[in-house]
Amino acid sequence: MRYVAAYLLATLGGNASPSNKDIEKILGSVGIDVEADKVKKVIDELKGKSIEQVIAEGEKKLASVPSGGAVAAGGAAPAAGGGGGAAPEAKKEEKKEEPEEESDDDMGFGLFD
Repeated sequence: MRYVAAYLLATLGGNASPSNKDIEKILGSVGIDVEADKVKKVIDELKGKSIEQVIAEGEKKLASVPSGGAVAAGGAAPAAGGGGGAAPEAKKEEKKEEPEEESDDDMGFGLFD
């Protein structure tokens, strides 16, 4: 994933066809050791494709993957539509929850981990 992210960063920066060195430079700037075979594979797979095309293809594939969120969303909908009494309670609960000062905003995961 880190190699794809670096490729996307390079293209968003204006480089329509990033090279191995471009990806190595991006990953090296954040202290990531680069495996040349993985960089080559990403470049070979994405060569000649626009990022918009790759994202559109990925969205089609993800649409067929079950996410399991339908059960949770279905259970929450009746509670939200139950009337005006539920909304004030939800607001009070939100105010009680305050982020801890020691919390890790990225939950221990970095962009390139």
